[in-house]
Amino acid sequence: MDHSTSRMITRVKAVYLYIREKGTVSTREIADEFGTTDRTIQRDLTILTHNGLVKSPIRGKWKTTAKPVKISS
Repeated sequence: MDHSTSRMITRVKAVYLYIREKGTVSTREIADEFGTTDRTIQRDLTILTHNGLVKSPIRGKWKTTAKPVKISS
């Protein structure tokens, strides 16, 4: 796995854990927390949504789903 893919996977995990810890958060809050652009975070959220791990019941606000998750290091 190349370095950029590894970095992206690490960030996606961190984004998921951040949402799980904070409850409902906005895309902007996540981008600010991770020091990246809204677009980068949106790509990460697309991955998490595709895997059924997060949802956006209110446009631009994100929360985790009830899907069980095993986080590996």
